[in-house]
Amino acid sequence: MKLSFHGAARSVTGSRHLLEMASCRLLLDCGMFQGRREEAAAQNRALGFDPRSLSGVLLSHAHIDHSGALPMLMQQRFSGKVHLTRATADLTAIMLQDAARIQESDCRYVNKQERRRGTKCVQALFDSDDVEAITRRFVGVRYDDTIKIAPRVTATFHDAGHILGSAAVRVKYTVRGNTTTVLFSGDLGRSHMPILRDPEPPPPCDVLILESTYGDRLHEQAGEEMKQKAQDLIAHAKAHKSKIIVPAFAVGRTQELVMRIKELVVEDRIDPIPIYIDSPLASKATEVFRHHPECYDAETYRTFTEDGDPFASRYIRFISSPDDSKRLNAMKGPMIIISSSGMCEGGRVLHHLKHAIDDEANVIVFVGFQAEHTLGRKLVEGWDVVPIFGVPTKRRAQVVKFNGFSAHADRNDLLAYVRAISPLPSKVFIVHGEEKQALSLGAAIQNEHPAIDVTIPHRGSSHEI
Repeated sequence: MKLSFHGAARSVTGSRHLLEMASCRLLLDCGMFQGRREEAAAQNRALGFDPRSLSGVLLSHAHIDHSGALPMLMQQRFSGKVHLTRATADLTAIMLQDAARIQESDCRYVNKQERRRGTKCVQALFDSDDVEAITRRFVGVRYDDTIKIAPRVTATFHDAGHILGSAAVRVKYTVRGNTTTVLFSGDLGRSHMPILRDPEPPPPCDVLILESTYGDRLHEQAGEEMKQKAQDLIAHAKAHKSKIIVPAFAVGRTQELVMRIKELVVEDRIDPIPIYIDSPLASKATEVFRHHPECYDAETYRTFTEDGDPFASRYIRFISSPDDSKRLNAMKGPMIIISSSGMCEGGRVLHHLKHAIDDEANVIVFVGFQAEHTLGRKLVEGWDVVPIFGVPTKRRAQVVKFNGFSAHADRNDLLAYVRAISPLPSKVFIVHGEEKQALSLGAAIQNEHPAIDVTIPHRGSSHEI
Protein backbone atom coordinates (compact mmCIF):
# COMPACT_ATOMS: atom_id res chain seq x y z
CA MET A 1 0.00 0.00 0.00
CA LYS A 2 1.05 3.58 -0.63
CA LEU A 3 -0.42 6.71 0.95
CA SER A 4 -0.04 10.15 -0.67
CA PHE A 5 -1.18 13.47 0.74
CA HIS A 6 -2.57 16.10 -1.64
CA GLY A 7 -4.14 18.49 0.87
CA ALA A 8 -4.74 19.16 4.58
CA ALA A 9 -1.09 18.26 5.22
CA ARG A 10 0.40 20.78 7.67
CA SER A 11 -2.70 22.81 6.86
CA VAL A 12 -6.41 22.54 7.59
CA THR A 13 -8.30 22.82 4.31
CA GLY A 14 -8.40 20.78 1.11
CA SER A 15 -8.47 17.29 2.65
CA ARG A 16 -7.33 14.79 -0.06
CA HIS A 17 -5.45 11.58 0.76
CA LEU A 18 -4.75 8.92 -1.87
CA LEU A 19 -4.53 5.26 -0.81
CA GLU A 20 -3.05 2.98 -3.48
CA MET A 21 -3.26 -0.83 -3.52
CA ALA A 22 -2.67 -3.42 -6.24
CA SER A 23 -6.39 -3.77 -6.88
CA CYS A 24 -7.52 -0.15 -6.63
CA ARG A 25 -6.75 3.50 -5.88
CA LEU A 26 -9.01 5.17 -3.31
CA LEU A 27 -9.28 8.86 -2.47
CA LEU A 28 -10.07 9.68 1.16
CA ASP A 29 -12.01 12.96 0.95
CA CYS A 30 -11.85 15.46 -1.90
CA GLY A 31 -11.90 18.87 -0.24
CA MET A 32 -11.60 22.45 -1.39
CA PHE A 33 -8.70 24.67 -0.31
CA GLN A 34 -9.73 27.92 1.37
CA GLY A 35 -7.51 30.94 1.92
CA ARG A 36 -5.78 33.52 -0.28
CA ARG A 37 -7.80 33.77 -3.49
CA GLU A 38 -5.09 33.13 -6.09
CA GLU A 39 -3.28 30.48 -4.04
CA ALA A 40 -6.53 28.63 -3.26
CA ALA A 41 -7.63 28.73 -6.91
CA ALA A 42 -4.30 27.27 -8.05
CA GLN A 43 -4.38 24.45 -5.49
CA ASN A 44 -8.03 23.66 -6.20
CA ARG A 45 -7.42 23.36 -9.94
CA ALA A 46 -4.32 21.14 -9.50
CA LEU A 47 -5.66 18.05 -7.72
CA GLY A 48 -2.27 16.31 -7.65
CA PHE A 49 -3.51 13.01 -9.14
CA ASP A 50 -5.37 11.71 -12.19
CA PRO A 51 -9.09 11.30 -11.36
CA ARG A 52 -9.41 8.76 -14.19
CA SER A 53 -7.22 6.35 -12.21
CA LEU A 54 -9.43 6.37 -9.11
CA SER A 55 -11.56 3.34 -8.28
CA GLY A 56 -13.61 5.43 -5.88
CA VAL A 57 -13.82 8.10 -3.19
CA LEU A 58 -14.54 7.52 0.49
CA LEU A 59 -16.00 10.74 1.92
CA SER A 60 -15.84 11.34 5.67
CA HIS A 61 -18.38 14.20 5.81
CA ALA A 62 -20.03 17.04 3.93
CA HIS A 63 -18.04 20.12 4.96
CA ILE A 64 -16.64 21.89 1.90
CA ASP A 65 -13.00 21.54 3.00
CA HIS A 66 -13.58 17.77 2.71
CA SER A 67 -16.07 17.54 -0.17
CA GLY A 68 -15.79 20.78 -2.16
CA ALA A 69 -13.53 19.54 -4.97
CA LEU A 70 -15.69 16.51 -5.81
CA PRO A 71 -17.37 18.20 -8.82
CA MET A 72 -13.94 18.85 -10.35
CA LEU A 73 -13.38 15.10 -10.60
CA MET A 74 -16.13 14.97 -13.21
CA GLN A 75 -14.36 17.62 -15.30
CA GLN A 76 -11.43 15.19 -15.53
CA ARG A 77 -13.41 12.04 -16.42
CA PHE A 78 -13.71 10.33 -13.03
CA SER A 79 -15.78 7.16 -13.49
CA GLY A 80 -15.86 5.60 -10.01
CA LYS A 81 -18.29 5.80 -7.10
CA VAL A 82 -18.36 8.10 -4.07
CA HIS A 83 -19.08 6.09 -0.91
CA LEU A 84 -20.50 8.06 2.04
CA THR A 85 -23.17 7.77 4.74
CA ARG A 86 -26.74 8.46 3.73
CA ALA A 87 -26.95 11.66 5.78
CA THR A 88 -23.67 12.86 4.27
CA ALA A 89 -25.00 12.10 0.78
CA ASP A 90 -28.05 14.31 1.37
CA LEU A 91 -26.02 17.14 2.92
CA THR A 92 -23.21 17.05 0.35
CA ALA A 93 -25.64 17.28 -2.56
CA ILE A 94 -27.16 20.54 -1.28
CA MET A 95 -23.83 21.94 -0.08
CA LEU A 96 -22.14 21.46 -3.44
CA GLN A 97 -25.05 23.07 -5.28
CA ASP A 98 -24.83 25.97 -2.84
CA ALA A 99 -21.06 26.20 -3.40
CA ALA A 100 -21.63 26.37 -7.17
CA ARG A 101 -24.23 29.12 -6.71
CA ILE A 102 -22.02 31.12 -4.31
CA GLN A 103 -19.02 30.88 -6.66
CA GLU A 104 -21.12 32.17 -9.53
CA SER A 105 -22.53 35.02 -7.42
CA ASP A 106 -19.18 35.98 -5.83
CA CYS A 107 -17.34 35.83 -9.17
CA ARG A 108 -19.95 38.10 -10.72
CA TYR A 109 -19.60 40.60 -7.85
CA VAL A 110 -15.79 40.46 -7.70
CA ASN A 111 -15.41 40.68 -11.46
CA LYS A 112 -17.55 43.78 -11.50
CA GLN A 113 -15.07 45.39 -9.09
CA GLU A 114 -12.05 43.97 -10.95
CA ARG A 115 -13.20 45.38 -14.29
CA ARG A 116 -13.41 48.83 -12.70
CA ARG A 117 -9.78 48.50 -11.61
CA GLY A 118 -8.72 46.98 -14.92
CA THR A 119 -7.51 43.76 -13.29
CA LYS A 120 -8.03 40.12 -14.25
CA CYS A 121 -11.40 38.43 -13.73
CA VAL A 122 -11.90 35.23 -11.74
CA GLN A 123 -13.72 32.06 -12.80
CA ALA A 124 -15.79 29.57 -10.83
CA LEU A 125 -14.17 26.18 -10.19
CA PHE A 126 -17.31 24.26 -11.16
CA ASP A 127 -20.99 24.72 -11.94
CA SER A 128 -24.29 23.02 -11.10
CA ASP A 129 -23.93 20.56 -14.00
CA ASP A 130 -20.67 19.27 -12.48
CA VAL A 131 -22.46 18.91 -9.13
CA GLU A 132 -25.33 16.95 -10.64
CA ALA A 133 -22.86 14.66 -12.39
CA ILE A 134 -20.94 13.79 -9.22
CA THR A 135 -24.04 13.32 -7.04
CA ARG A 136 -25.26 10.65 -9.47
CA ARG A 137 -22.19 8.66 -8.39
CA PHE A 138 -23.05 8.78 -4.66
CA VAL A 139 -23.56 5.44 -2.92
CA GLY A 140 -25.08 6.01 0.54
CA VAL A 141 -24.28 3.48 3.28
CA ARG A 142 -25.26 2.90 6.89
CA TYR A 143 -22.87 3.21 9.82
CA ASP A 144 -20.90 0.00 10.55
CA ASP A 145 -22.03 -1.85 7.39
CA THR A 146 -19.13 -3.53 5.56
CA ILE A 147 -19.02 -2.63 1.88
CA LYS A 148 -16.88 -4.22 -0.81
CA ILE A 149 -14.93 -1.58 -2.72
CA ALA A 150 -12.73 -3.81 -4.91
CA PRO A 151 -11.27 -7.33 -4.83
CA ARG A 152 -9.76 -7.86 -1.35
CA VAL A 153 -10.73 -4.32 -0.26
CA THR A 154 -13.60 -3.47 2.12
CA ALA A 155 -14.61 -0.32 3.98
CA THR A 156 -16.78 0.62 6.96
CA PHE A 157 -18.01 4.00 8.24
CA HIS A 158 -17.99 4.70 12.00
CA ASP A 159 -19.88 7.61 13.61
CA ALA A 160 -17.43 10.50 14.20
CA GLY A 161 -19.92 12.80 15.98
CA HIS A 162 -18.65 15.91 14.15
CA ILE A 163 -21.62 16.89 11.97
CA LEU A 164 -24.67 15.01 10.75
CA GLY A 165 -23.50 11.87 8.94
CA SER A 166 -19.79 12.38 9.68
CA ALA A 167 -17.67 9.25 9.84
CA ALA A 168 -14.26 7.82 10.50
CA VAL A 169 -13.52 5.55 7.52
CA ARG A 170 -11.84 2.16 7.92
CA VAL A 171 -10.29 0.39 4.91
CA LYS A 172 -9.19 -3.28 5.07
CA TYR A 173 -6.89 -4.74 2.42
CA THR A 174 -6.23 -8.51 2.43
CA VAL A 175 -3.55 -10.26 0.35
CA ARG A 176 -2.56 -13.94 0.75
CA GLY A 177 -4.18 -14.12 4.17
CA ASN A 178 -2.53 -10.96 5.51
CA THR A 179 -4.71 -7.94 6.28
CA THR A 180 -3.67 -4.31 6.66
CA THR A 181 -6.22 -1.90 8.13
CA VAL A 182 -6.16 1.88 7.65
CA LEU A 183 -8.41 4.14 9.74
CA PHE A 184 -9.02 7.70 8.56
CA SER A 185 -10.50 9.79 11.37
CA GLY A 186 -12.05 12.48 9.14
CA ASP A 187 -12.96 15.26 11.57
CA LEU A 188 -13.67 13.98 15.07
CA GLY A 189 -16.42 15.51 17.18
CA ARG A 190 -16.80 15.99 20.93
CA SER A 191 -18.75 14.13 23.57
CA HIS A 192 -21.79 15.62 25.35
CA MET A 193 -22.61 18.09 22.57
CA PRO A 194 -26.21 18.76 21.50
CA ILE A 195 -28.10 17.05 18.65
CA LEU A 196 -25.64 14.34 17.62
CA ARG A 197 -24.51 11.12 19.23
CA ASP A 198 -21.05 11.05 20.79
CA PRO A 199 -18.16 9.87 18.57
CA GLU A 200 -17.98 6.10 18.29
CA PRO A 201 -14.90 4.45 19.89
CA PRO A 202 -12.26 3.75 17.25
CA PRO A 203 -12.04 0.25 15.78
CA PRO A 204 -8.68 -1.58 15.64
CA CYS A 205 -6.28 -0.47 12.89
CA ASP A 206 -2.67 -0.84 11.79
CA VAL A 207 -2.38 2.68 10.40
CA LEU A 208 -4.24 5.76 11.68
CA ILE A 209 -4.68 9.00 9.70
CA LEU A 210 -5.64 11.47 12.43
CA GLU A 211 -6.88 15.06 12.23
CA SER A 212 -5.18 17.69 14.41
CA THR A 213 -7.26 20.88 14.02
CA TYR A 214 -7.01 21.60 17.76
CA GLY A 215 -3.99 19.41 18.39
CA ASP A 216 -2.24 21.91 20.68
CA ARG A 217 -5.12 23.30 22.76
CA LEU A 218 -8.14 22.54 24.92
CA HIS A 219 -11.66 23.89 24.47
CA GLU A 220 -13.52 25.91 27.01
CA GLN A 221 -16.50 23.92 28.20
CA ALA A 222 -19.94 24.66 26.74
CA GLY A 223 -21.46 24.97 30.21
CA GLU A 224 -22.36 27.79 32.59
CA GLU A 225 -19.49 30.04 31.49
CA MET A 226 -20.56 29.80 27.84
CA LYS A 227 -24.17 30.49 28.73
CA GLN A 228 -23.14 33.59 30.67
CA LYS A 229 -21.09 34.87 27.72
CA ALA A 230 -24.06 34.38 25.40
CA GLN A 231 -26.38 36.05 27.89
CA ASP A 232 -24.06 39.07 28.20
CA LEU A 233 -23.76 39.29 24.42
CA ILE A 234 -27.52 39.43 23.90
CA ALA A 235 -27.85 41.98 26.72
CA HIS A 236 -25.27 44.14 24.91
CA ALA A 237 -27.21 43.90 21.65
CA LYS A 238 -30.44 44.94 23.37
CA ALA A 239 -28.81 47.84 25.20
CA HIS A 240 -27.09 49.22 22.07
CA LYS A 241 -29.68 48.11 19.48
CA SER A 242 -26.82 46.44 17.68
CA LYS A 243 -26.32 43.49 15.39
CA ILE A 244 -24.59 40.26 16.28
CA ILE A 245 -23.12 38.76 13.09
CA VAL A 246 -22.31 35.06 13.39
CA PRO A 247 -20.39 33.55 10.46
CA ALA A 248 -21.34 29.89 10.89
CA PHE A 249 -21.22 26.71 8.91
CA ALA A 250 -24.74 26.10 7.63
CA VAL A 251 -24.41 22.47 8.67
CA GLY A 252 -23.89 21.78 12.35
CA ARG A 253 -23.02 25.09 13.98
CA THR A 254 -26.20 26.86 12.83
CA GLN A 255 -28.48 24.15 14.21
CA GLU A 256 -26.54 23.98 17.48
CA LEU A 257 -26.62 27.76 17.95
CA VAL A 258 -30.39 27.80 17.52
CA MET A 259 -30.80 25.11 20.17
CA ARG A 260 -28.41 26.85 22.59
CA ILE A 261 -30.25 30.17 22.31
CA LYS A 262 -33.59 28.42 22.79
CA GLU A 263 -32.20 26.83 25.98
CA LEU A 264 -31.45 30.31 27.39
CA VAL A 265 -34.96 31.49 26.54
CA VAL A 266 -36.59 28.42 28.13
CA GLU A 267 -34.49 28.95 31.28
CA ASP A 268 -35.69 32.60 31.42
CA ARG A 269 -32.12 33.86 31.26
CA ILE A 270 -32.82 36.06 28.24
CA ASP A 271 -35.74 37.62 26.46
CA PRO A 272 -35.52 36.54 22.84
CA ILE A 273 -34.36 38.92 20.14
CA PRO A 274 -34.94 38.28 16.43
CA ILE A 275 -32.68 35.62 14.94
CA TYR A 276 -32.27 35.57 11.17
CA ILE A 277 -30.74 32.46 9.62
CA ASP A 278 -29.63 34.05 6.37
CA SER A 279 -28.62 31.09 4.29
CA PRO A 280 -30.68 29.13 1.79
CA LEU A 281 -28.31 26.25 2.53
CA ALA A 282 -29.00 26.40 6.28
CA SER A 283 -32.72 26.09 5.64
CA LYS A 284 -32.19 23.08 3.38
CA ALA A 285 -29.63 21.56 5.76
CA THR A 286 -32.01 21.89 8.70
CA GLU A 287 -34.58 19.98 6.65
CA VAL A 288 -31.99 17.24 6.09
CA PHE A 289 -31.45 17.12 9.88
CA ARG A 290 -35.16 16.44 10.31
CA HIS A 291 -34.93 13.43 7.99
CA HIS A 292 -32.02 11.68 9.72
CA PRO A 293 -32.99 10.84 13.30
CA GLU A 294 -30.56 7.89 13.19
CA CYS A 295 -27.80 10.45 13.91
CA TYR A 296 -29.47 12.09 16.95
CA ASP A 297 -28.51 11.64 20.55
CA ALA A 298 -31.26 10.42 22.89
CA GLU A 299 -32.23 13.91 24.11
CA THR A 300 -32.69 15.37 20.62
CA TYR A 301 -34.61 12.31 19.45
CA ARG A 302 -36.93 12.67 22.46
CA THR A 303 -37.38 16.40 21.75
CA PHE A 304 -38.46 15.67 18.18
CA THR A 305 -40.89 12.94 19.18
CA GLU A 306 -42.37 14.62 22.26
CA ASP A 307 -41.91 18.40 22.06
CA GLY A 308 -41.95 19.13 18.35
CA ASP A 309 -39.27 20.75 16.21
CA PRO A 310 -36.24 22.02 18.22
CA PHE A 311 -35.14 24.21 15.29
CA ALA A 312 -38.36 26.25 15.07
CA SER A 313 -39.56 29.22 17.13
CA ARG A 314 -41.55 32.44 16.70
CA TYR A 315 -38.36 34.58 16.95
CA ILE A 316 -36.33 32.50 14.46
CA ARG A 317 -36.71 33.24 10.77
CA PHE A 318 -35.00 31.51 7.86
CA ILE A 319 -34.09 33.93 5.05
CA SER A 320 -33.99 32.58 1.50
CA SER A 321 -34.45 35.36 -1.03
CA PRO A 322 -31.60 37.77 -1.89
CA ASP A 323 -33.95 40.74 -1.45
CA ASP A 324 -34.83 39.70 2.12
CA SER A 325 -31.13 39.24 2.83
CA LYS A 326 -30.35 42.76 1.59
CA ARG A 327 -33.12 44.22 3.78
CA LEU A 328 -31.31 42.93 6.89
CA ASN A 329 -28.45 45.35 6.18
CA ALA A 330 -30.80 48.33 6.43
CA MET A 331 -32.63 47.10 9.54
CA LYS A 332 -31.83 48.29 13.06
CA GLY A 333 -30.96 45.95 15.93
CA PRO A 334 -31.09 44.26 18.25
CA MET A 335 -30.82 41.14 16.13
CA ILE A 336 -28.68 38.10 15.50
CA ILE A 337 -27.75 37.25 11.92
CA ILE A 338 -26.35 33.74 11.43
CA SER A 339 -24.96 33.38 7.93
CA SER A 340 -22.41 31.31 6.03
CA SER A 341 -19.67 30.81 5.17
CA GLY A 342 -18.17 29.96 8.53
CA MET A 343 -14.69 31.20 7.55
CA CYS A 344 -16.05 34.31 5.76
CA GLU A 345 -14.69 33.13 2.42
CA GLY A 346 -17.88 33.63 0.43
CA GLY A 347 -21.63 33.92 0.58
CA ARG A 348 -24.03 36.35 2.21
CA VAL A 349 -22.05 36.84 5.42
CA LEU A 350 -19.57 38.98 3.46
CA HIS A 351 -22.30 41.48 2.62
CA HIS A 352 -23.44 41.60 6.27
CA LEU A 353 -19.87 42.16 7.42
CA LYS A 354 -19.40 44.88 4.83
CA HIS A 355 -22.40 46.80 6.24
CA ALA A 356 -21.87 46.10 9.96
CA ILE A 357 -18.10 46.08 10.45
CA ASP A 358 -17.62 49.85 10.82
CA ASP A 359 -20.02 50.20 13.81
CA GLU A 360 -18.33 49.68 17.18
CA ALA A 361 -21.67 48.67 18.74
CA ASN A 362 -21.89 45.61 16.51
CA VAL A 363 -20.30 42.28 17.41
CA ILE A 364 -18.86 39.57 15.14
CA VAL A 365 -18.99 36.19 16.87
CA PHE A 366 -16.93 33.20 15.73
CA VAL A 367 -17.99 29.73 16.80
CA GLY A 368 -15.73 27.55 14.64
CA PHE A 369 -12.14 27.11 13.49
CA GLN A 370 -10.73 29.78 11.15
CA ALA A 371 -8.13 28.52 8.70
CA GLU A 372 -4.93 30.43 7.97
CA HIS A 373 -5.26 33.31 5.45
CA THR A 374 -9.09 33.35 5.56
CA LEU A 375 -10.99 36.55 6.35
CA GLY A 376 -12.32 34.87 9.49
CA ARG A 377 -8.77 34.23 10.71
CA LYS A 378 -7.81 37.87 10.10
CA LEU A 379 -10.79 39.05 12.17
CA VAL A 380 -10.05 36.60 15.00
CA GLU A 381 -6.43 37.81 15.02
CA GLY A 382 -7.69 41.37 15.51
CA TRP A 383 -6.77 42.99 12.20
CA ASP A 384 -7.95 46.61 12.11
CA VAL A 385 -8.26 46.64 8.32
CA VAL A 386 -9.45 43.54 6.46
CA PRO A 387 -10.17 42.77 2.79
CA ILE A 388 -13.86 42.30 1.98
CA PHE A 389 -14.43 41.48 -1.68
CA GLY A 390 -10.82 42.59 -2.20
CA VAL A 391 -11.43 46.07 -0.75
CA PRO A 392 -9.50 47.10 2.42
CA THR A 393 -12.18 47.80 5.05
CA LYS A 394 -11.79 49.39 8.48
CA ARG A 395 -12.98 47.20 11.36
CA ARG A 396 -14.63 48.93 14.32
CA ALA A 397 -17.02 46.14 15.37
CA GLN A 398 -16.02 43.96 18.30
CA VAL A 399 -14.86 40.39 17.63
CA VAL A 400 -15.68 37.58 20.06
CA LYS A 401 -14.58 33.91 19.89
CA PHE A 402 -16.67 31.10 21.40
CA ASN A 403 -14.43 28.00 21.43
CA GLY A 404 -16.97 26.09 23.51
CA PHE A 405 -19.16 25.69 20.44
CA SER A 406 -16.43 23.98 18.43
CA ALA A 407 -17.45 20.70 16.79
CA HIS A 408 -13.83 19.49 16.70
CA ALA A 409 -12.13 17.24 19.22
CA ASP A 410 -9.47 19.04 21.22
CA ARG A 411 -5.98 17.83 22.20
CA ASN A 412 -7.19 15.62 25.07
CA ASP A 413 -9.97 14.13 22.91
CA LEU A 414 -7.50 13.29 20.13
CA LEU A 415 -5.02 11.68 22.53
CA ALA A 416 -7.85 9.68 24.10
CA TYR A 417 -8.90 8.50 20.63
CA VAL A 418 -5.43 7.07 19.95
CA ARG A 419 -5.31 5.55 23.43
CA ALA A 420 -8.63 3.76 22.83
CA ILE A 421 -7.32 1.81 19.80
CA SER A 422 -6.47 -1.73 20.89
CA PRO A 423 -3.95 -2.89 20.00
CA LEU A 424 -2.28 0.43 19.27
CA PRO A 425 -1.61 1.24 15.60
CA SER A 426 1.97 0.82 14.42
CA LYS A 427 1.88 4.05 12.43
CA VAL A 428 0.05 7.40 12.80
CA PHE A 429 -0.09 10.14 10.16
CA ILE A 430 -1.11 13.56 11.53
CA VAL A 431 -3.18 15.63 9.07
CA HIS A 432 -5.77 18.44 8.95
CA GLY A 433 -3.93 20.79 11.28
CA GLU A 434 -1.66 23.75 10.80
CA GLU A 435 1.99 22.87 11.27
CA LYS A 436 2.16 24.05 14.89
CA GLN A 437 -0.89 22.03 15.92
CA ALA A 438 0.17 18.93 13.97
CA LEU A 439 3.70 18.91 15.36
CA SER A 440 2.46 19.43 18.91
CA LEU A 441 -0.02 16.57 18.71
CA GLY A 442 2.51 14.31 17.00
CA ALA A 443 5.05 14.93 19.77
CA ALA A 444 2.45 14.20 22.45
CA ILE A 445 1.49 10.89 20.81
CA GLN A 446 5.15 9.91 20.40
CA ASN A 447 5.88 10.76 24.02
CA GLU A 448 2.91 8.75 25.29
CA HIS A 449 3.41 5.81 22.90
CA PRO A 450 7.12 5.51 21.93
CA ALA A 451 6.48 2.37 19.85
CA ILE A 452 4.20 4.23 17.41
CA ASP A 453 5.85 5.62 14.28
CA VAL A 454 4.40 9.16 14.01
CA THR A 455 4.63 11.11 10.74
CA ILE A 456 3.49 14.65 9.96
CA PRO A 457 3.40 14.54 6.15
CA HIS A 458 3.95 17.43 3.76
CA ARG A 459 1.60 18.16 0.87
CA GLY A 460 2.64 16.03 -2.11
CA SER A 461 4.57 13.46 -0.04
CA SER A 462 4.09 9.70 -0.49
CA HIS A 463 4.68 6.94 2.06
CA GLU A 464 4.91 3.16 1.73
CA ILE A 465 2.83 1.15 4.21
